[in-house]
Formats: sequence, structure tokens, C-alpha cells
Amino acid sequence: MSTLLADTSGPDLGLLRAVNGLAKSSPGWLDGLVSWIGEYGILLGLAALCAVGWLQARRRPDAPVAIAGLLWAPIAVAVCELANLPISAIVDRPRPFVDHPDLDVLVDGKAGTLSFVSDHSAMSMGIAVALLLVNRRLGLIAGGLALLQGFCRMFMGVHYPTDVIGGYALATAVVLLLAPLAMAVLVPLCHALARTALAPLLVAPTSGRSRRRGAEQGRRRRGSVRTEEPAHESDLAA
Repeated sequence: MSTLLADTSGPDLGLLRAVNGLAKSSPGWLDGLVSWIGEYGILLGLAALCAVGWLQARRRPDAPVAIAGLLWAPIAVAVCELANLPISAIVDRPRPFVDHPDLDVLVDGKAGTLSFVSDHSAMSMGIAVALLLVNRRLGLIAGGLALLQGFCRMFMGVHYPTDVIGGYALATAVVLLLAPLAMAVLVPLCHALARTALAPLLVAPTSGRSRRRGAEQGRRRRGSVRTEEPAHESDLAA
């Protein structure tokens, strides 16, 4: 099927050649490093950020809600991948190096796959946007990794810039548009799980010292109320 994206010339190809040209002039070890980062490293880094987000979310007062937001990240990625199946089939865009053999391809096994949209870019941005909804700092870090992912995919010669942008757009739309529906299901589920044996996975156990500190603070507040009441009564009597 012919689409606007079937035209693989012009600025799209020019930007790809500019980025991929860096691979041609780079030493072999750098090409190998960027290839590993673009294929596996960034996804592992995003998984590590999700783990950090989970550890922090368990300590929040709204822990079940925060955990529900984190659970939406991998679910959203799965939805993005499913949504990309018909999109890729409709666009039917081959990899850049199929039409432009002058490109320097740094990974094998991509010849029989389609180019639009970039799965890696969609997965990275999906996690980044979902994390941003729960933890702004981690979300911004993940967003930086997602942008780096897009650069790496072009550096490796396996995606056009519009493939990367399409992946970003698809992931952002899925995460934001479906988040209310997802949270309507995940938040009650996490609250229910917090009352089961799985509670330590959702809410960090309170240490004995923290419990004692909370009890002492509660006694101080109650004591201050009792000492203020007589003074208040005497003022009324006067």
C-alpha cells in the first residue's frame, strides 16, 4: 500500500545520512558500544529506573496509587507494541538500508522487518511518559534516555527519523489517552493487593523505630490538646 511515508527521500533521508555518517567515521569500538546501547542498554537502563521508582513509590503515603502508575508503564508498552502491528502493516515501510545500501548498518537480522514505527523508540518513550506521571525526576531521566534511543537507532542505520518520531507519538498517545481507564482498574487492584500477603510489594514495611516515633508524636499532639483545653475554658469563664 502506497503512503506518504513510502517516500524515503528528502529531509528524512538527509538527516538519517547525517547521523549514520557519524558511524562511518567512528572507530569500531564506538560503533559496537552505540549498537549495544541502542539495542539493549537503554532498555535495561529504563528497567532499572522502573525498579528505583518502585522502591521509592512503596515509601510514599499514596503507595498503592503510585504503584498502580508504575504498573501502567509495562502495560502501556505492551499496548504500544500491539497497536504498532497494524500500523506497520499498513505503512509497509522497509528498513532504510533496503532502499539505500550506502548506509552503514551496525546490527544484523533487521532485513526482513519493517521500519515504521520504531519499536525501541516507542517502548522507551512509553516508559518515560508513564514514569513522568508518577515520578517527575525519574521520568525526565527516562525521557533523556528515550531521546538517546532515537539517536542510536538512526546511528545504527535501522530507522528513519520519522520512524523514531512516529514511535514517540504512538507511545505518548497510548500512555496519556488510556491512563485514566488504566488507573481506574489498577488503583482499586493495588489497594486490594495491599490488604493481602503481597502488601510488602506495594507498601514498604514500617520499621519499629518509625512506629515508635509516630506513636510519640501522636501522644505529644494529644497532650498539647489536653493542656490547651483548660486555658480555653478559663478564658471563657473570664
